[in-house]
Amino acid sequence: MNKSIFRTTVLAAVTSAAFILSSCNDSDDGMMNMSFQRTITVENVVTLKDFVQSGSFQGTGTPPIIMPGQSVSFKFNAGKTQALMFTTMYGASKDWFFASQQPGIKLFDSNGNAITGDVSSSVLLWDNGTKDNTSGQAESKPIMQVPNVNASQLMKLSLAYNDVTSEFTLTITNTSAGTANETPFSPGVWAVSNYNGSQLLNNAPFFTPNALSNPEITDIAQMGNISKMMTKLNANTGIMTGLSPTLVVIYRGDKNPIYELGKTDSGMGLKDIAQFGNVTKLQNSLKSLPNVKGVYIAGNAPVTPGNKVTTNFNADPGDKIAYATMFGFSNDWFYANEKNIDANTKGDFTSKTMLFDSGTGVDQYPGAGNHQALFGGTPQSENMVISKVGTQYPVPATQNVIKVTVN
Repeated sequence: MNKSIFRTTVLAAVTSAAFILSSCNDSDDGMMNMSFQRTITVENVVTLKDFVQSGSFQGTGTPPIIMPGQSVSFKFNAGKTQALMFTTMYGASKDWFFASQQPGIKLFDSNGNAITGDVSSSVLLWDNGTKDNTSGQAESKPIMQVPNVNASQLMKLSLAYNDVTSEFTLTITNTSAGTANETPFSPGVWAVSNYNGSQLLNNAPFFTPNALSNPEITDIAQMGNISKMMTKLNANTGIMTGLSPTLVVIYRGDKNPIYELGKTDSGMGLKDIAQFGNVTKLQNSLKSLPNVKGVYIAGNAPVTPGNKVTTNFNADPGDKIAYATMFGFSNDWFYANEKNIDANTKGDFTSKTMLFDSGTGVDQYPGAGNHQALFGGTPQSENMVISKVGTQYPVPATQNVIKVTVN
């Protein structure tokens, strides 16, 4: 009787265990079947602007003209290949103006060294072709260089340069006193053309030699009025950027494996993305972490304005997603999600995306810094904590630069 009870008990236990094991297997299969695939798309939505910086200058008197013997200075930023264009009226004329050859005053030599000191030879005197030089009657002729007048004897140009900030200071001095062409200078305007990594976006700022003039330069050449030109410049000046290939990581836990706000760079490879757009080191580092389930790369080249990259990723319920891409025209900035995101979430992630400073390189004006990778430079090293990019520079809002969606 006892043996029978024992056999019955064992049989029941085995049956129960088999049922439980079968249930577990069925549950595991169910969990596996809950795995999902998504597609993340990162798009560069920057609006192209001709100029990265622009502004105006004027004398200190009333009216604010620059009289013989007086000087005026202004600051601007630039990197290799960029140039400075400026213009001001030759006041003692019907329609003459000072400006350099296109695309502007050369700022760096062939070795990439900043040009400083006297650059007066860069300035030329132009006839706008809209008024007869004697009678002042209206005419319609192409813009031509004024013959037999050496503009560099009337205007001295001097450049100074700060290598840390990649900032120039141009000083314009009216040296026309006592010459046959003594003249005041009107208020003027200046601009630095945007550079996209291969060429300037505007190779002929303000005017085109040997072509008819335009209303903006005509107002300066005839009246010293810069209002129209400033309106045009303001509408066509702004920071733009490319984006690097985007690194995407699927992970478990609450700690974003890419970065930690308020902490210094971990050395795993974020610096390589933030400074040069290189994802390889961080990609390999993340693969070795126990909480990382997958690392994916969207794109294999810089993402220029108007273009996008995508990649598929696999995840399970409970997984989280993080991503990072370089703000290409910076020294060490990157876009990433600010808060944890469920990998199963679909939709527009742009509002979850922020611009961060990795704290590994000294900042310069975006798209106009000679130590930026855009210009073949290497950022000057610093060791600061990772932080959100502030308002030191007029960087477009995140939604005007990048769009991140998951479907």
